[in-house]
Amino acid sequence: MLEDKKQERTSLEQLGEFGLIEHLTQHFTLKQPSTLLGIGDDAAVLNFEGKKTVVTTDLLIEGVHFDLSYMPLKHLGYKAVMVNLSDVYAMNATPSQLTVSIAVSNRFPLEALEELYAGIQLAATSYGVDVIGGDTTSSQTGMLISITALGTVIEEDITYRSGAKPNDLLVVSGDVGGAYMGLQVLEREKEVFKVNPNNQPDLEPYSYIVERQLKPEARKDIIELLKQLKVQPTSMIDISDGLSSEILHLCKHGKTGCNLFEDKIPLDPTVISACEEFKIDSTLVALSGGEDYELLFTISQGDFPKIKGNPHLTVIGHMTEASEGAHLVTRGDSKIPLTAQGWNSFASE
Repeated sequence: MLEDKKQERTSLEQLGEFGLIEHLTQHFTLKQPSTLLGIGDDAAVLNFEGKKTVVTTDLLIEGVHFDLSYMPLKHLGYKAVMVNLSDVYAMNATPSQLTVSIAVSNRFPLEALEELYAGIQLAATSYGVDVIGGDTTSSQTGMLISITALGTVIEEDITYRSGAKPNDLLVVSGDVGGAYMGLQVLEREKEVFKVNPNNQPDLEPYSYIVERQLKPEARKDIIELLKQLKVQPTSMIDISDGLSSEILHLCKHGKTGCNLFEDKIPLDPTVISACEEFKIDSTLVALSGGEDYELLFTISQGDFPKIKGNPHLTVIGHMTEASEGAHLVTRGDSKIPLTAQGWNSFASE
């Protein structure tokens, strides 16, 4: 499924570490005025001229965070960048630079890493971010990718997880649950493939949710939209671990409670039909699925007229006093305590 046995294979030993870095990064060009020096010396040199800097990092490990039996390497490179940019946008900041470090076992030839870096380059170019360094090394256990993203923001625009107040409205961008259901489809097709390697899966009916899993987009457009609308979120987080888990983070950091309304949660029709097919409750998928990389934020009620009716934003609830706790208000109007059942990389199988 993954490897074409006839393809050319250049062993990484032939290049050595510095030759490999030089080869993989030869097409990266600098776009940011804040990047004075990128790759090629002992360290990059940056100048942010009075702005605050935000820094975030993510480590992705084969077999834990991704499965190369259905994740194309180019998509993996793209997604690895998105995961980090999403965290920068969640601070209401603008990403500017990335470092990329990888560890790979000897089953990966140069051509595989070229695919990975093509995805990284596409993401960096699309979002106007400079790749300014990183590291490569060998691994005994497949592939590891560590990306660090830097971004800038003026101090008064920084949005923390901790700013929500009781009566603030809870807002989400886009729709949720798609990435998780895309994963279910891919896992199912992987099992079918194991039984019958000649079987070609028809993923066309699932294209939206499969893309949500394999090639998510960080919501740069939402940050730009909020600026245009002159809306300053009071708190913000990105949805990587599931809606309920992220809401509880906002509650904990802001010392508030929350009412989330089940009938307001935005679900794409393909998510609903896939949930029916897999006999999974769509609300549970939205609450616990994760990897949607949408933005979840709170705004003061006075800003509601500015976002009302906007197709990219949905008000899904409101913050309450901490003593009231965090609840899901069901379609039947009963209240269920919100629990964090999102993805946990340390959970036992």
